[in-house]
Amino acid sequence: MKANHLEFLVEEPSMEAFLCEILPKILNGLATFSIHAYQGKPDLLKNLPGRLRGYSKWLPADTRIVVLVDRDDENCSALKQRLENAAVDAKLATRASEGPNWRVVNRIAVEELESWFFGEWASVQKAYPKASKSIASKASYRHCDAISGGTWEALERVLKKAGYFSAGLRKVEAARQIGQYFEPAACVSPSFAVLRLALAEATR
Repeated sequence: MKANHLEFLVEEPSMEAFLCEILPKILNGLATFSIHAYQGKPDLLKNLPGRLRGYSKWLPADTRIVVLVDRDDENCSALKQRLENAAVDAKLATRASEGPNWRVVNRIAVEELESWFFGEWASVQKAYPKASKSIASKASYRHCDAISGGTWEALERVLKKAGYFSAGLRKVEAARQIGQYFEPAACVSPSFAVLRLALAEATR
């Protein structure tokens, strides 16, 4: 069944701010959405099993759940399995186990939300015009899902060098500003692409 509503569970307010900007562009009025932000990944992972069990008792047939976390420095397969297990224990079909008729899809930003910004650098440039145009073509940033040393730290360094955030990156503010210009179809991050694919699958 086509989804008319999507429930997003995310680990922090910066992802919530970003999704508020880009989801209308992706969903294009095909579905409504709600976003529930936690106070970091440990908080989300701790509360996820109970939250999913709660959903399983009332979730309408036309509603689906998207769980979205950063990989950080964790083993991607182990993290994905932990998310899958929480859904299976709640008796909710996942994209990995049931295919297109999923109730829950688990998606991981590799390695963090800010990787996606490097994957659509034009949006960063529009939000912060003094940022270098050539960043995305440099070897250390070209493969956005493989940037080492922390992507929010990398973004902070680049923007500080351009004269922004001298006191430190304000992640929610940056996510909102960049999200306003972010073109989902232009982002070259593989982890973002699989999120887009799942949303398209749910709403078609």
